[in-house]
Amino acid sequence: MALTIAIFPVGDLLRAPLESAYPSQLVLENIDGIVILGGSASVDLSNQWNQIQLNESAERMTTGLALAHRFPNAKVLFTGGNARLWKGADFLTEAGIAEVFFEEQGLNPNRLAFERQARNTYENALFSFELANPVPEEKWVLVTSAYHMPRAMAVFRKAGWTTVVAYPVDYRSLPFAQGIGWDFSGHLEALNVAIKEYVGLVAYRYLGYAE
Repeated sequence: MALTIAIFPVGDLLRAPLESAYPSQLVLENIDGIVILGGSASVDLSNQWNQIQLNESAERMTTGLALAHRFPNAKVLFTGGNARLWKGADFLTEAGIAEVFFEEQGLNPNRLAFERQARNTYENALFSFELANPVPEEKWVLVTSAYHMPRAMAVFRKAGWTTVVAYPVDYRSLPFAQGIGWDFSGHLEALNVAIKEYVGLVAYRYLGYAE
C-alpha cells in the first residue's frame, strides 16, 4: 500500500471528481456580493512575524480580490475565524488577516465585511448568512478551493444561500498518468485531503448541515 501511494497519484484520482463538480471558468456579468472562505492564510505564522502569510490555498484570497476589482459595486464578505478555540480576534483570526490584506490592496473598507467566529464550513455558511442577510434577488459568488466546493455549496444552500453560485479556485489534481512518479509525501498529502473532504461531505449530510 505504501509503495502504491508513493508512486501513483491516488489522491488526485479521488480529488478530480470533486474539482470537476462545478465549471472552472464561470461566466459572470453582474453580482451583488462575493463570499470568500478562509483557509488561505496561516494564523500562527502571520501572528508570529506580524506579516501576512498566505498558504497553498492563497488563490481563495487573490481570486476574491480580483473579483472585487472586477465588480467594484459588489460587497465582499470574508469568513474565517480560527479552529483553535483559545485564539482571539483581529490578527489572530483569518478574518483579521484578510482585513489587513484587502485594505493594503486598496479596497474600500465600506464594502468589506468580516465574519470572525467560524471554525468550520458549517459555521462559515451559517454565520456569514446572518451577517450578509442576502435577499432572494441578490446574486452572490462563493470562492473556495475546487476540491472543497461540493461540500461548501451543499452547506451554504442548506444555510439559506439559495442564489449563491460557485467560483472554484486552487485546483490541484492533474491527469493520472502525469502524476505517476516517486513522491510519497506529496501523494500522501493529496490522499489525505481527498479522504478528509469525502468524509466531511458524508458527515455533514448525516448531521443535516448540508443538502
